[in-house]
Parts: sequence; structure tokens; C-alpha cells
Amino acid sequence: MGRAFEYRRASKEARWDKMSKLFPKLGKAITVAAKEGGCDPDLNPKLRTAIATAKAQNMPKDNIDAAIKRANGKDSADIKTIFYDGKAAHGVQIVVETATDNPTRTVANVKSIFNKNGGEMLPSGSLSFMFARKAVFHVEKPATDLEELELALIDAGLEEMSEAEDEIVIYGDYTSFGTLSEGIEQAGLNVKKGALEFVPNATVSLDDEAYAEVEKLIDKLEDDDDVQAVYTNIE
Repeated sequence: MGRAFEYRRASKEARWDKMSKLFPKLGKAITVAAKEGGCDPDLNPKLRTAIATAKAQNMPKDNIDAAIKRANGKDSADIKTIFYDGKAAHGVQIVVETATDNPTRTVANVKSIFNKNGGEMLPSGSLSFMFARKAVFHVEKPATDLEELELALIDAGLEEMSEAEDEIVIYGDYTSFGTLSEGIEQAGLNVKKGALEFVPNATVSLDDEAYAEVEKLIDKLEDDDDVQAVYTNIE
């Protein structure tokens, strides 16, 4: 009984710890999307998708509304999206996406994380030819025929669609984010996550030991408050 209680408490604390880090990042993504394309979700596909992603993670409506309102505040004027390039052991390349109001602090933190965890920060743009900017949507697997869905989304900008156990991942060029988002909505699909991501043009395969080594660096980067996403060329 005691062990079961301790396990439940530890699990609850782990969930709260995850939410305490995830919700601010989701909120910042909403604020940035609203700042870039306006605060009306009906007229801003990127904002609609950011909201859908937040809802899929059970982010409360009050938090979402507050994040949208922040787009019109003084603080949001200073938030910038900045990308940093780096590398780790075993041929792993890394692109770090940040949203920050203090680039000096952010670049120092990111560089320190690379240096302390077996990585190295690279000059900005070093990996521009190693990754492609894509519109990527993770959606719940529908009951409809996937081939028909694929054909329906081609006109909206679909380039590729992959299938997993409980979801499908839809890829399109970054310029097609809006039309692809609308096509997904019209198809009645439930978005779990959607964003502009960096997809590697070629990948590297790691064994368990090598992956564990690189994972420490990735985890440290993802834990930083200013980091929104970490993209790698790991298979």
C-alpha cells in the first residue's frame, strides 16, 4: 500500500513537473503565432494550430486566452524566434528553436548546454542545407480510408504522409502551412500537434549507448525555458 501510494505521488509529481515546463512553451507558441498573424484564430491558421496543439495537451482555456492576449502586450513586442545550430557526438546535427525576449541570455544558455554535454554550437546557418523547413501535423488516425485522405490533401499542399500506431503525420512545404491546416480541418481530423519544423534531409542511426549519450544533451536543451523545440537528424 505504501509503495503504491509513493508511486502514485511520484507519477502525479512527474505530470505536474511536465506541465509546469510544457504549458509556458505552448503559451509562448500561441503568443508568437498571434503576434505574427493576428489574434483571430479564424483568420490565422498558425494560431488555430497552436491552440489545437495546446488543447491536445490539456492546457486550460484560461491559459490559452491569456497567451493570446499577451500578443498585444508590451512584453510580446520583444519576443523573437531565433534558431541556433549545433552538433553532438556520433554525427548528430541539432537545430534549436527558441522564443526569447533576451537573445543574449538565450544564446549563452544554449552554448553552455552544448559545451557541458558533449556538443558544440555552430555558426548560425551552418545546417541550412542539412534540414528542410516543413509544415508538420500530427493528427489522430481517422476511421476513413487513408488513401482517399491522402488524395484529398494533395491539393492543400500534402507532400508526404506517414502512419503510426495511433496517429498519422502529414508533411508539406512550409509555404503550405495555411492551406494544409485548412485542408486538415475540412477533413475533420483532430490535430494533436502542428508546427513548422526542421526535417533532416538525411539521418543517422545510433545504437542504444550512443543514443543515451546524445539524449542527455537533447534533454538539457529541451528543459531550457527559452527553447521551444529541438530538431535532430537522428533516425
